[in-house]
Amino acid sequence: MGILDKLGEVAGAVAAVEAAEKVDPNAGFLTKAAAAVAGFEGAGALENMVEKKEDEKQADDGDAAATDSQT
Repeated sequence: MGILDKLGEVAGAVAAVEAAEKVDPNAGFLTKAAAAVAGFEGAGALENMVEKKEDEKQADDGDAAATDSQT
């Protein structure tokens, strides 16, 4: 986990709190806290999914290159 990963998670939390405030301007502390946790976790999950897709693409590209060189 690098600093950019944590920064992305914090940005997700801030965005989720802002969205909660737009939906409900009178949102309470617990609502904002729940939104922050959900945004933090969601951003982390999204980053992991993107990294996994990039790894799969690199593996597929490597397999395709190996297959092409065999023919």
